[in-house]
Amino acid sequence: MKHETLSRDPVRTRDHLVAAAFAEMYRCGYRGADLNSILGHAGVTKGALYHHFGSKDGLGHAVIEQVITKITTDKWLAPLDDVDDPIDALQAIVAETRLDPEAVSGGCPLNNLAQEMSPLDEGFRLRLAQIFADWIGGVTDALRLGQINGKVRRDLDARDTATFFIATYEGYISLAKTAQSADLLASGVRQLHLWLEGLRTCQKP
Repeated sequence: MKHETLSRDPVRTRDHLVAAAFAEMYRCGYRGADLNSILGHAGVTKGALYHHFGSKDGLGHAVIEQVITKITTDKWLAPLDDVDDPIDALQAIVAETRLDPEAVSGGCPLNNLAQEMSPLDEGFRLRLAQIFADWIGGVTDALRLGQINGKVRRDLDARDTATFFIATYEGYISLAKTAQSADLLASGVRQLHLWLEGLRTCQKP
């Protein structure tokens, strides 16, 4: 019955496939993701998968474009859009980093896929590189606005600072995943909070 219902709603079918593929890829990686498991969780047939995406690679690209891009936009870019004090905003985002066992063991879906697939497939690499570029650009723009507003030190190069910040954040998530340590990630959250304080024009009392 579920297959029949979805077959009459191509948008829902596509969305179910992308959601199931993202969950499977997060658990197992792209190369380890099993199509039969994805189909079972999505409640659709293999024919529906090939109709909507053409191939497993096409489905993987859709996961990047529809899910991972949205995660990055919602978590990082939207809160930084035209913000008055980017340091407060960045500290708030970092403070919301999940420390539960599932998140620590799973790591960052963007970085996981970038590490796995960038050396192997240009279609994946380009899509993932664009997300990182947009993320760096969003933080850069926020810091530059903060410099104009007098909230961020003007001696800093905004793009270099944004790149360092993102690399450090992603590095802590990778280290915590490898160590399976929420304490390590919590330490990273604290250290990044202190580092961000150092970007202020005037230190808070």
